[in-house]
Amino acid sequence: MPISATIITLNEENNIGDCLASLDFVDEIIVLDSGSSDQTEELCLAYPKVSFYHQEWLGYGKQKNRAAELARHDLIINLDADERVSPELRRSIEQFDSSSFAAARMARKNYFGSRWIRHCGWYPDYSTRLYDRRKCSFSERAVHESLQAAGVIGTLAGNLVHYTYNGVGDYLERMNRYSTLAAEEYHRSGKTTNILQMLLKPFATFIKMYLLRRGFLDGRVGLLISLLYAVYTFCKYAKLSELNAEANRK
Repeated sequence: MPISATIITLNEENNIGDCLASLDFVDEIIVLDSGSSDQTEELCLAYPKVSFYHQEWLGYGKQKNRAAELARHDLIINLDADERVSPELRRSIEQFDSSSFAAARMARKNYFGSRWIRHCGWYPDYSTRLYDRRKCSFSERAVHESLQAAGVIGTLAGNLVHYTYNGVGDYLERMNRYSTLAAEEYHRSGKTTNILQMLLKPFATFIKMYLLRRGFLDGRVGLLISLLYAVYTFCKYAKLSELNAEANRK
């Protein structure tokens, strides 16, 4: 089957070029942008296979589903702008048997800065990204969306290379946004929290990543990532507590 690639963007001029270059084997590339003010659009339009669209932000899941609706073909590979298809993964995608599977997952090779993180739960970090849109769609959560497949999910050889964070500053900037989205989603679903959870859940996150998932084998960076994720967990529940308290006051 012919393949359409979909990418959602917002100010991705530093990433989008390498992402598009790794997709030169697909039949078309749909870029759905939510208001970039940098050179993202100009860089995308330099690629003949790219169709560039504007869409006010709908949320991660809804935005990805909208991008799939714009594609000409039913077989979709969805990437983020900071991801690249490795040569081995490309060969696996080209050989994918879409008659036997509704979708396929692939390992993600995640980087923190210039360092490939092998532990902390960061590898292989399987993610389902190749799918038949007639049988699959993304969950429409505000954050941490996932692909829901009505059928068998296969596993592809090769890695999806993911330049996750440039460093601590980049992580902290995005952590503030993601923790807010997660807290708002928890609040809408009626989830509550308390002081004990705000103390224990970050500690449990650190133990899981640093000890159980052997983050200590990644050295200083493994310790750093485990601590940062513990901070994210605390912020998420602290913001939920704040939202619940505000709702109670009203």
